[in-house]
Amino acid sequence: MAEGGSAGHVVVRDVGKTYAVDGDGIESIRQVSFELERGGFLGILGPSGCGKSTLLMLLAGLFSPSTGSILVGGTGVAGPRRQTSVVFQTPVLFPWRSVIANVLFPVEIFREDRTAHLARALKLLETTGLLEFKDRLPEHLSGGMAQRVGLCRALITDPELLLMDEPFSALDALTRDDMGVELLRVWEEYRSTVIFVTHSIREAVFLSDRVIVLSPRPAVVVREFSIDLPRPRRLEMQESAEFNRFCALIRACLAR
Repeated sequence: MAEGGSAGHVVVRDVGKTYAVDGDGIESIRQVSFELERGGFLGILGPSGCGKSTLLMLLAGLFSPSTGSILVGGTGVAGPRRQTSVVFQTPVLFPWRSVIANVLFPVEIFREDRTAHLARALKLLETTGLLEFKDRLPEHLSGGMAQRVGLCRALITDPELLLMDEPFSALDALTRDDMGVELLRVWEEYRSTVIFVTHSIREAVFLSDRVIVLSPRPAVVVREFSIDLPRPRRLEMQESAEFNRFCALIRACLAR
């Protein structure tokens, strides 16, 4: 249960997913349950192919669970929600649209007033250090800058829930560290509820309030860790004994 025993903002109950492949049933996820409070940051770790991305797509309403239920804000997830945004491994920007036009694209999809969202778009670009690049095309951006544009685009509709599927995995180590710090800075300002899938133990510990470890397919929740490190977090924290203790515990859990 969420803190205080009340229902969480995100409630996943006994969720399973089985795919039909060539007449056979391939079980991806089995009886996964967890809750996440509003404004919380949850990291999800597990071996490759275990079903982490499938779980994220179920939360996004892009797939339907075979069993169990998912509630966000007390309402069952029956399809894509305007209040949920997804950030993928690659930002998938439209190459013919400027940075600001890419950020505002979801506003057009929802047929909302573009002008009314312009101030928020500019504020997001300023927050992420991209304001001076607002009129540039994506071809003129570095990988980290492009991913920051993708983050701004995900936040433009002020989502309740932000789902992130290994968004920094294609970046070099230094840029990945910088993006982690940038994400926390933006999250601390806007406070969407975040569920973050990653293969990196250190990334999960650095970013998250809690970390869930999934087993090999079919994924079940092996263990949950509460990461009670102080916030705001800085990269220097990764050198601390407590940070590395959490990393060692999670690594041992994954190894088993």
